[in-house]
Amino acid sequence: MKAVVLNAYGDVDNLVVREMPEPTVGPGEVKVRVTAASINPVDWKIRRGDMKEMMPVTFPTILGRDVSGEVLEVGPDVKDFKRGDRVMGLVSSGYAQTVVAPANVWARVPDSLELKDAAALPLVTLTGAQLIEEQLKPAKGATVLITGAVGAVGRAALFAAKARGVKVWAGVRATQVEEARELGADGVVALDDSGEVAKLPMLDAVADTVGGEAVMAVLDKVKPGGLVCSVVGEPKGAKEKGLRVSSFLSHPDGRRLAQLGESVAKGELRIPIGKTFKLDEAKAAQKHAEKGGTGKVLLVN
Repeated sequence: MKAVVLNAYGDVDNLVVREMPEPTVGPGEVKVRVTAASINPVDWKIRRGDMKEMMPVTFPTILGRDVSGEVLEVGPDVKDFKRGDRVMGLVSSGYAQTVVAPANVWARVPDSLELKDAAALPLVTLTGAQLIEEQLKPAKGATVLITGAVGAVGRAALFAAKARGVKVWAGVRATQVEEARELGADGVVALDDSGEVAKLPMLDAVADTVGGEAVMAVLDKVKPGGLVCSVVGEPKGAKEKGLRVSSFLSHPDGRRLAQLGESVAKGELRIPIGKTFKLDEAKAAQKHAEKGGTGKVLLVN
């Protein structure tokens, strides 16, 4: 099969398209012909070596955490999927023509959702939902601020928080305020405007999806003993202010992913797609994604 292989840490020139052995399916596994994979920040952070302490890799390696496609084969004991099913999943080695992963990471793609577009969903929707549902666990009526609310993870976190009856503030850059007003949050604040941050009510918790100055800007607005939970590591200074801090990495969950996919299909949750590239254009695709923006970047076979 054709795959995009990373040969060493460094820039995009270390990504090479080449033939790799076809993965074989084992007990409890599902083999999928990949229609599309999406590019996530973790991909270029691994490529650059930013995460080699936390997530070391053995070269050559295939990047890519989420894909959509059609089931080619199922292993023994797999009852929930069959050949031809349209699926999406949070996997490993997604920049390829075929992927094998355990059955419990896969979810069916709703009929009304383009199969290609479904590749944008697994990592970001699960990360956002798990940030709220498994880590923050806010009580009904709590006041929570989500940083990076117009980003894909932020949108999923906001969606999950609203479903729990939480009062949600969308934290964004000043240039994103108008876009953020369309997300259904109870309030929108420009985190790069100290005057606007000062007007925030006291917060029970912060769900941080971007880190850096964005989350540091609101630490003084979190109630003593409040929780700051981040997907990008513990924010500096939070513990010193008497706040509880937690950080986490998302995990596969086919059941929850299926529910989130249905929400996207119904228009309840929207994950924008920015640009699509061919698998052979992985270098250009990562360069484009690394520049930032609110639309997911896809690689299609």
